[in-house]
Amino acid sequence: MSGNDLSGARWRKSSYSDGQANCVEVAAIGNRSGLVAVRDSKSPAGPGLSFTPNAWQQFTERVTAGHQEACKFPVNSSDSW
Repeated sequence: MSGNDLSGARWRKSSYSDGQANCVEVAAIGNRSGLVAVRDSKSPAGPGLSFTPNAWQQFTERVTAGHQEACKFPVNSSDSW
């Protein structure tokens, strides 16, 4: 798997999804790079987003802590929130 090819990704859904339609799936991608891909579970053939390990960790920590602004992505390409 290389570039934006997510066909070999092993997708998983949160155990909290409870069969709801509004879910995302995540997958570890890349060879030891730690990249994380996210896609809409309703559209598995659609596009996915990829995150560096640092950006994914910061995002999940902020969501877990209940920060609403966690869903607003930084404008620049740095990993800083």
